Amino acid sequence: MQVMQIILPDFVNTDIQEIRFMLAAKMYEQGKLSLGQSADLSGLSKRTFMELLGNYGVSVFNYPAEEIERDFENA
Repeated sequence: MQVMQIILPDFVNTDIQEIRFMLAAKMYEQGKLSLGQSADLSGLSKRTFMELLGNYGVSVFNYPAEEIERDFENA
C-alpha cells in the first residue's frame, strides 16, 4: 500500500473524505481505476460513488465518444 501525505494551506476548506473522493473520481475518469476500485478508494459504496460522480462532472459511463460512434456505425 502506498501512503501519501498532502499538506494543504488553511484557506483550503475541505475534509479528507472529499479529497479521497476527488482523487478517486479523477482516477476513474482517466481510466486508471475501475468503478469498484474508485469506490473502494473513496470509502464509499459503488452506488453512492456513482451517484456523486455527477456532482464533479464525471460521467458514470466512462466510454469515449469516438468508440460510441464507431459502435453505432458497426451496428
